[in-house]
Amino acid sequence: MNIRKEPGLTFDDVLLVPKRSPLRSRQDANTSTTLLPGINLAIPILSANMDTVTESEMAIAMARLGGMGVIHRFMPIERQVSEVRRVKRAENLIVEEPYTIPPDVTVAEAQQKMVEWGSGGLLVTDAEHHLLGVLTPRDILFEDNPERPIHELMTPRERVVTGSPGTTMEDARQILHEARVEKLPLVTTDNRVVGLITATDIVKRQKHPQATKDEKGRLRVGAAVGVKIGELERIRALIEADVDVIVLDIAHGHSDHALDIIQTIRREFGDTVKMIAGNVASAAGVRDLVEVGADAVKVGVGPGSICITRLVTGFGVPQLTAISECAEAARQYNIPIIADGGIRTSGDLTKALAAGAQTVMIGSLFAGTQESPGRIVQRKGRRYKISRGMASLGATMSRQDNSDLDWNQIVPEGVEAMVPYRGNVSEIIQQLVGGLRSGMSYAGAQTIPELQENAEFMPITGAGLQESKPHDVELL
Repeated sequence: MNIRKEPGLTFDDVLLVPKRSPLRSRQDANTSTTLLPGINLAIPILSANMDTVTESEMAIAMARLGGMGVIHRFMPIERQVSEVRRVKRAENLIVEEPYTIPPDVTVAEAQQKMVEWGSGGLLVTDAEHHLLGVLTPRDILFEDNPERPIHELMTPRERVVTGSPGTTMEDARQILHEARVEKLPLVTTDNRVVGLITATDIVKRQKHPQATKDEKGRLRVGAAVGVKIGELERIRALIEADVDVIVLDIAHGHSDHALDIIQTIRREFGDTVKMIAGNVASAAGVRDLVEVGADAVKVGVGPGSICITRLVTGFGVPQLTAISECAEAARQYNIPIIADGGIRTSGDLTKALAAGAQTVMIGSLFAGTQESPGRIVQRKGRRYKISRGMASLGATMSRQDNSDLDWNQIVPEGVEAMVPYRGNVSEIIQQLVGGLRSGMSYAGAQTIPELQENAEFMPITGAGLQESKPHDVELL
């Protein structure tokens, strides 16, 4: 029987030893990190690709806070693409393809499009994309006739303030301010629409200076895909929607069909797609995924609060040991790893990063926030939201590709549960990042690489864990 001599460790099994610190304030700690080559984050946190955690609302919030969200795959391709596009259009330096409508549509149709596209106004153009006017919600706010054509209500072209294709953001800010308008269409000399700058986007840039954005000023977002060959259609559609990262979503990432689909994706799309693969829990898993084309690797088999893989299968590696061993292998390839699962506190976040992860992925902790999908439910006077593992029975039953499943043979590896409602995700992020900054100051580290270099872990006993918690007092 092959048994390792050293036991595997998880977050509660260790503490970090305090070091001499040059930091005068925890605000001196720099929490920026690399998700994968070419994509940097101001905070080392991703929201998980779970159907009770991340859709467009969560992804937008995460990107604005300096992290990133990964939209789950348990929806039709068209809807996942729509979710990605909603994130990409939430903020822009310049909207290159602004929403437009023809002048003969009705008020009812225009209202429907505004809701569908989440737009606060639409450009009115002809078939050749010449600007005819602008329609805003206030133009139709008190209109009683839903069948009235919008060209009778829109602001006509001669009264629309416009800019040229070369208009800078500062120029646009000045024009919008002087004209007291919110939208600046960019038109060519022959009046064709080529872009749009909005006052809202300018304000958002000022409000969220650390937001995770691409080279065009759009929020970054990831999307999950499966391992079946039919997923190539999904991937192609996501790439056309300008998704920033594809995340291979499979519980056991160190498997032949995971390796095969990565190679197929690389043959089909080359280096045009950034790809995170996983999950694995061993150095060998990291090496095999990287060698077939993964840009980053997700680590974690069974540490999540709603995952029961270890109970059902008997397999897994305690998360801190898994992170450490996988990070050592990843360093040989200069590839980042993402610690996925088991993060409950800012102390867990600090330990995961100190052990070698560049980022962490969080699920259940975010499932109870306002931005997660699903409704708030009341139970015994308290508010909750539903969280479920993606290998749970309920998640399996809701998938699009389950028509050929034999339900009698399904063995769930996740559970469904309620998590307390926790308000806006920004409040959770604030606590996590604040705790991380404090942890970095205890390590004498100004950056996450310094945290990893300075980290010294000490195993503790059950008594040491108890001592770490509030004790010998009556909590208020």
